[in-house]
Amino acid sequence: MIRVVLADDEALIRAGVRTILTADPGIEVAGEAQDAAGLVELVGRERPDVALVDIQMPGGGGLDAVREVRRASPGTAVAMLTTFGREEYMVRALSDGANGFLLKAGDPRELIAGVKAVAAGGAFLSPEMARGLAGRLREEDGGPDPRAAAAARAEALSPREREVLALLGQGLSNAEIARRLHLVEDTVKTHVSSAFTRLGVSNRVQAAVLAYEAGLVRM
Repeated sequence: MIRVVLADDEALIRAGVRTILTADPGIEVAGEAQDAAGLVELVGRERPDVALVDIQMPGGGGLDAVREVRRASPGTAVAMLTTFGREEYMVRALSDGANGFLLKAGDPRELIAGVKAVAAGGAFLSPEMARGLAGRLREEDGGPDPRAAAAARAEALSPREREVLALLGQGLSNAEIARRLHLVEDTVKTHVSSAFTRLGVSNRVQAAVLAYEAGLVRM
């Protein structure tokens, strides 16, 4: 059973998200908070598998809460709920340790898939969020042809590392990648670590964005 806590200042949003999540028999909503302070207290008490956090909330906001959530419960994955046009917030949340980004107005099935992915140790980005985040990172990099650059970086990987990167970009955990490729999990961890080093990324969300940019994951 995946235990989730929700944080959003709008009661209607919380109710809708709770309804979607609890429709899945493998997910339990362990509590709700309406601000950042309440979220951190809730996470420290419940130690959930996933904290699903509105990227903008009163009392410091969801962005400020990411690091505090990770301190309160290092084993809790953090997935941010957001809207279009907030890529600058996404970049900050990514640097603070967020594991995924989900659209508030997205497909309910995507919400469930995202929660399951981050709970299993993977990263999750909806295709729309991946495009937005990739565009923001392109602006910061200032490169003339970012898609070609991403493809070139991916080409520097071994064939097996590219396979692993593509599956990571779909939100699969190391254990799921191991099953898909018929490998032991330790071997997958080695490939992931090697790919991160070659690509110059530091976490699974950055790697997932690059996988989208390089065309290894279909939008």
